[in-house]
Amino acid sequence: MQTNFTVEQLKNPHTAEANKILRSCVHCGFCQATCPTYVLLGDELDSPRGRIYLIKNMLEKNEPATTETVKHIDRCLSCLSCMTTCPSGVNYMHLIDQARVHVEETYRRPLFERLLRMALAFTMPRPKLFNLALSFARVAKPLTKLVSSLGMTRIAALLLLVPARAATAESLGSPGTYPARGEKKGRVALLMGCVQSVIDPVINGATIRLLTRQGYEVVVCAGEACCGSLTHHMGFEADSLARARRSVDQWTDAKVDAVIVTASGCGTTIKDYGFMLRLDPAYASKAAAISAKAKDIVAFLGGLELPPARNKLRVAYHSACSMQHGQKLGTQAQTLLRRAGFEVHDVPEGHLCCGSAGTYNILQPEIATKLRDRKIANIMSTNCQVIATGNIGCISQIATGSEIPILHTVELLDWAHGGRRPEKLKSIAGEI
Repeated sequence: MQTNFTVEQLKNPHTAEANKILRSCVHCGFCQATCPTYVLLGDELDSPRGRIYLIKNMLEKNEPATTETVKHIDRCLSCLSCMTTCPSGVNYMHLIDQARVHVEETYRRPLFERLLRMALAFTMPRPKLFNLALSFARVAKPLTKLVSSLGMTRIAALLLLVPARAATAESLGSPGTYPARGEKKGRVALLMGCVQSVIDPVINGATIRLLTRQGYEVVVCAGEACCGSLTHHMGFEADSLARARRSVDQWTDAKVDAVIVTASGCGTTIKDYGFMLRLDPAYASKAAAISAKAKDIVAFLGGLELPPARNKLRVAYHSACSMQHGQKLGTQAQTLLRRAGFEVHDVPEGHLCCGSAGTYNILQPEIATKLRDRKIANIMSTNCQVIATGNIGCISQIATGSEIPILHTVELLDWAHGGRRPEKLKSIAGEI
């Protein structure tokens, strides 16, 4: 793609990076076939190629974002399916991230929109505050249909995502060091996380149990919570970079062999710390080192010799976009589940997003609901007993429209390899 940035503009390293990305696009349109919003809406401007044109125009002119441009950028899920299908290697992730920063710096959103985004960005990354907010939201949850009928679709979407009951208590996952059982093979840090640690702390507990049984000492750092992913994808650059720096400091000081991540959306961001902090001389090398150590839990387990197990449960595996497109993990999760004895079925149209995408299902509820319903219909076609996935956002999103138990992959693997039976599976027949 031809660009027309001035020499002065290209002195800005962010602009120079955008220019490099834009010039790698050859207008082929392969991305359109796998873009969820284009598949649903059929609008060129709601495809990666269309958004690239909008971003190019916005950055070249160095003007405030327009309402029309913001509409189409906001509709992007950042699922990165386009990067999987792009034959030219266009780094759409870095381009859309930069566009969002430009939007937040130059565009004044309507008052309610600003307040909602500020509330989400302030509350969700803070586990204690988020837990308190959920307690209040549960009181209002029975009013979801009424709120929706009054036209407050975003508030209704938020209430729909609120779990009806508080999360099951979990003894593991708080900050501290969890010793390896038997011979110690290594020392790893576990991302405690923000939303996941509140909504489903059992995931962290299952991860710690499984890793310590395999001989790994697990560290959960006291000063770490949100990795910065949530605000990063909202365009709040200062907040996200501050959280990235704090995480880098925590894990560097912990002196670990690997940083284990169980929320694949967070993993995609942490693996990008090296790029995000590349211009910060105090953090560039440290951030790159942490990015190199970051591993999704299934990628880490794939390097271990877990014994085969037996189980008759039929599992539909939903590959989160951040797993298959963001981290390019392929079929590692399915391989681990099959080795653990589960009958694993891939979900048709597995490349399309479920509509979660961080805060997307709150900010773009109409599109998110259509994607969720399409995903659930494809899952139902597998005739599964259980759904497995690797991202808390997907778990929360799919659970709002399906009664099939949905668990994190590591919960099933922990159970298969000597852990306790997940609470969500108590009503399902079948034992290992």
